[in-house]
Amino acid sequence: EYLADYSIVRINVRLSPEERELYERERAIFRSFLQEKRIDLSGLRGWQLFIAASARSEDGRRAMQAYRESKRVALGTDAKLRVLSQLLTRHRRDRTLVFTAENEMVYRISEQFLVPAITHETGIKERRQWLEAFNKGEVLALATSKVLNEGVNIPEAAVAIVLSGSGSSREHIQRLGRILRKAPDKEAILYEVVTSETTEENISRRRTDAGQFREARHETEASSSSLRWLT
Repeated sequence: EYLADYSIVRINVRLSPEERELYERERAIFRSFLQEKRIDLSGLRGWQLFIAASARSEDGRRAMQAYRESKRVALGTDAKLRVLSQLLTRHRRDRTLVFTAENEMVYRISEQFLVPAITHETGIKERRQWLEAFNKGEVLALATSKVLNEGVNIPEAAVAIVLSGSGSSREHIQRLGRILRKAPDKEAILYEVVTSETTEENISRRRTDAGQFREARHETEASSSSLRWLT
């Protein structure tokens, strides 16, 4: 057996009243534009139509801005950073990887928690130095967006904290795979932190869809697994 046992833990957080007000206002602007243009986002074609329509008018550009702002609020709520603080304290002796969807959040985490950041902007030499320090235990946590999803050797990683990501099951499995290298008495843990009552719930649902997840998991089959949901 080459892969460690693992658990997946989902933690739900809520927007603050101020964040909720901003989120709902921006989503309303975004949805109003879609309704006006009769654009259905259920498929790729719908997104292509939205992108094209958003470039043609001031209202369209405002709708795109509203979409991005509502996404930023949902994925970057302060509640996630409070949970991250608790998890980093809980796993202060474990090698931990923190994943986000956006580089902006990676740098925010790096500054607030004094954790090295690795993004596509990080030079190859610097990236290699941080990974080596991580594997040696000189650094116990790294924050990253997508560049550590695959193709890197980090066998000592035992904890993954997914603060945000795409709806791709493949990406979710790749992130899980970063912590599955077998070691004596090791049980890996992946935390998924999701903002309740936002579009992020749909993103989480897509990436953990039973059919897609089962198919993608063939790439990183573990000896045993458990799934727990925390609210």
